Parts: sequence; structure tokens; C-alpha cells
Amino acid sequence: MHTFAPFFMVFARFLFALFFQGLLALVFLLRGDPTPIQSAAPWWTVYGSLVDFACLLTIGFFLRRERLRLSALFDFDRSLLWKDLRFAFLLLVLFLVLGFGGGMAAGMLIYAGPPPAPMGGLPLWGTLFSLLVFPVLWGVTEQLTYQGYALPRLQALTGKTWLAVLIVAFGWALQHTALPFLPDWQFILYRFISTLPFAVVIPIYLKTKRLTPFMLAHWGVDMLSVMMTSVM
Repeated sequence: MHTFAPFFMVFARFLFALFFQGLLALVFLLRGDPTPIQSAAPWWTVYGSLVDFACLLTIGFFLRRERLRLSALFDFDRSLLWKDLRFAFLLLVLFLVLGFGGGMAAGMLIYAGPPPAPMGGLPLWGTLFSLLVFPVLWGVTEQLTYQGYALPRLQALTGKTWLAVLIVAFGWALQHTALPFLPDWQFILYRFISTLPFAVVIPIYLKTKRLTPFMLAHWGVDMLSVMMTSVM
């Protein structure tokens, strides 16, 4: 295992998100848009899938150095399906509480009220993609990146579980400051703080060692989020 790899993957999704939003912003700029970064922001649930593909390719590259395949990180077991589904439902409830609770708390702290929500306003195809494709890819890849790949390798490298959890939690929260990125320090701080409560799910994963329920719950909460912000 290369020492650089797990540390890089903790921050890779943040970097990839900035890169792909930047490419889209460049397109808007070339079309004469006066605010290209802001115009690209609502599209993050579409170009976010490029972030996922980039992460999967990068993890696959690093795993080949360990003589492993990407499939080695998946733990789907048909015999545990119903158990995983029940656990996923409980996790979904927890994710919703953490998501909405963290968002409300951060909004009150930073904005003294509801924060801006740069989502929605996409054409029909973009909305459908955000609803049907984005949650599946995002839920699987995000869990795979942080908990399936980076976390156990950081545990091995640092020799300290608490430090590995801290690094992953920081990178996970940092990622959300680029989803989407807006050149506004209040929004950046809001996105970071609102995501920090999700750090509590990392010890839960370490206790259960079952990634599939987390992927299912993540898919569910992302789909509900898109429905509430983009569709409704």
C-alpha cells in the first residue's frame, strides 16, 4: 500500500468537484455568462457523476498496486440482504436527522436563518438525471471512497483509529464545501459545519464493518434531498 494513496483519496473528491465545476464554469464564461461560477453551481448533481467516475478510476489504480480489484471493497451478501435493508432504514433516519439538523444549526449559526440553496432550476433531463442517476452513483462512491478505501488504510498507516476517523471526517466535510463551490466564505463555512455531524456515522461503520447498508442509506437520503430541493 502506497502511503500517499489513502491521504490523497480523503481529499480527492473535493479536488475533483472543484475541477469539474471549473470546467463547466469555463463553458458558461465562454458563452458570455457574467457569473459563470454561480451559473455552474446548480449543476453539481449532474457533473457530480464525473467526480464519482474519477474517484472510482483513481481508487482502482491504487488498488492495482495492492494487487486488488475494485470489487474487493464491496461487501454485498445476498444472505444478509434483509438484515442490511433493516439496518439501512435505521441509518437513513439517522442521516436525515443529521442532515437536516446539521443544516438548520449551521444556518442559524452562520446566517441567523435559512441558508442559500443553490440547487434546482435545471432542465427536465438534468432534474431526472439528478433524481435517478446521481443518488445511486454518489451514495456508492462516497461511501466506498471514505469508509471502504481510505479509513482502514489510514488506520493501518497511523496506528490510531481516532486519528484516522478525524482525518476522514475533515476530508468528508471539506468535500461538501465544493458541492457546489461558491466564492463566499459564509457559504463555505456553512457547508463545512453542516456536514461535520455526519462524523458520528464513522464509528458506527467501524463497529458493524458492513458498507452495503451505508450505501443504501446514502442513496436514499440523496434521492430525498434532490426531490425536496430540485423537484418540489
